[in-house]
Amino acid sequence: MKIFQSGAELQKYALELKRSGRTIGFVPTMGFLHDGHMSLIDIARKKADVVIVSIFVNPTQFAPNEDFDRYPRDFDGDVAKCAAHGADVIYAPEAAEMYRPDASTWVEETVLSKPLCGISRPTFYRGVTTVVAKLFLLAQPDFAVFGLKDAQQCFVIQRMVRDMNFPVEIIPAPLVRDADGLALSSRNRYLSADERSRALSIHRSLLAAKARIAADRRTIAAAVEEAKVAITAAGGRVDYVEVLDCDTLQTPTDASRRVILAAAAFFGTTRLIDNEIFNL
Repeated sequence: MKIFQSGAELQKYALELKRSGRTIGFVPTMGFLHDGHMSLIDIARKKADVVIVSIFVNPTQFAPNEDFDRYPRDFDGDVAKCAAHGADVIYAPEAAEMYRPDASTWVEETVLSKPLCGISRPTFYRGVTTVVAKLFLLAQPDFAVFGLKDAQQCFVIQRMVRDMNFPVEIIPAPLVRDADGLALSSRNRYLSADERSRALSIHRSLLAAKARIAADRRTIAAAVEEAKVAITAAGGRVDYVEVLDCDTLQTPTDASRRVILAAAAFFGTTRLIDNEIFNL
């Protein structure tokens, strides 16, 4: 397995692969890999001649009061996991490699990035779209795999690719859960045993709300409120619980068919996100 730290070297290697007719699958990550990430690599492995995984804790998607410095890192463990799942290349740049000191160019999606996480983290998706655009130019993928745990991120990247004419297919991958139902996340390690147990209320409340809404779409407001109450009763601090149209990330209309029921909540100091996507 090859490991690149230089973007120029990765790009040269990727362009050589393209010239030779080989397909490239790409999985962008921030490292501290878990089974959810492995599922993305497995999908890429089945479709591509060469699988590239990026490991980069992207500073531009963290606000000053967020957890960039303490975000979990385990590069040696990540390398071993990538190798075990058949990745061919790891791109692991330093921040200075990705962003010049006087960098002044951003890639920004301005509609789908605004609701949900975009309200409490207003600079988050600008950082995501900028770094993903740069990674696409460096890795030259034919397709890239994004997990639906952060479904909004996946929708934003799909819109960016469409609007900017990137020749990259975006493959959404199913959200992966632990045996107890908690959505897998690198940040789960921050949770104490008690916080983790109480955080299970997020998924449970979403399942209850989903069942109610799927049976009668007129109950959306009541189901959302019940979910908020259930998470709060378990000791969570709710950031949002919302139902939005998957295509617009706006309030569903009579024409809406596919919706996302999304939640974000804090348990202790750890912010967790989860969602259910379903047809009305």
